[in-house]
Amino acid sequence: MSPASTSAPSSAVRGLLGRLTGYGRPAGPAPTSAPVVPQAQPYAGGSGPYGVLLCHGFTGTPHSMRPWAEHLEAAGFRVVLPRLPGHGTSWQELNRTQWTDWYAAVDRAFVDLTRQCERVGVAGLSMGGALALRLAEQHGDAVAALALVNPCINITDPRIRFSRLLSVVPSLRGIAGDIAKPGEGEFGYTRNPLRALHSQTELWADVRAGLDRVTSPTQVYWSRQDHVVDPSSLALIRAGVRTPDLEVVTLERSYHVATLDYDADDIFRGSADFFRRHVGDRA
Repeated sequence: MSPASTSAPSSAVRGLLGRLTGYGRPAGPAPTSAPVVPQAQPYAGGSGPYGVLLCHGFTGTPHSMRPWAEHLEAAGFRVVLPRLPGHGTSWQELNRTQWTDWYAAVDRAFVDLTRQCERVGVAGLSMGGALALRLAEQHGDAVAALALVNPCINITDPRIRFSRLLSVVPSLRGIAGDIAKPGEGEFGYTRNPLRALHSQTELWADVRAGLDRVTSPTQVYWSRQDHVVDPSSLALIRAGVRTPDLEVVTLERSYHVATLDYDADDIFRGSADFFRRHVGDRA
């Protein structure tokens, strides 16, 4: 991606950025290095010939996917849930990464898992769904099946059109924690790093351009009330993928982070059955 401009924005632009993002307000010091928080640790477990790689979302951590991974492990799958670069430390560190770094991490994990397993499926939440789709675009039938929860490959919010401009601003308010269930929380950044967000829009464009290469059986869980991802992503996936086996499940009670919400058990059971049919022993 092209480097973002480092010149100072004009007063008019600063006013616009202030209204949209809170530009100019203190956001705290930028740590040179931050430790990985306990909730962000990667996870791997299980054994046997059938595997599932799980991909978490933008500004999130493996915490949002850990219960899903543990359910699939209990169902007999070997599971791998990596921590994406720049996640689980500080939002400033995430701002120093790009989508190619995140994709490289899941690609390495996928290739490693295929060396241990006969067949491998991929699961993803939000941006993790975009990464999962790109794996299917790049690896073809080696991705035996996809299970996606509120996958994001597009946003119609008009502010996204200013993402390159906004990327000169360090951050805005975070998006983590869109969960309907009282008392349930997601560990994620309280700030949304805008250089990284702009890079994410480039990931979306790349994935959208290759959707016709997705032929893997695909299951999509979609929350009717999602305050992060709008329905345009689902419409694009439905129109773009070329799999003969596309299943869409509507979640009536959950918000964006559905893997920690009211419908989580339905996602876990339904995806385990789906992976058994397409990844597990089909004989």
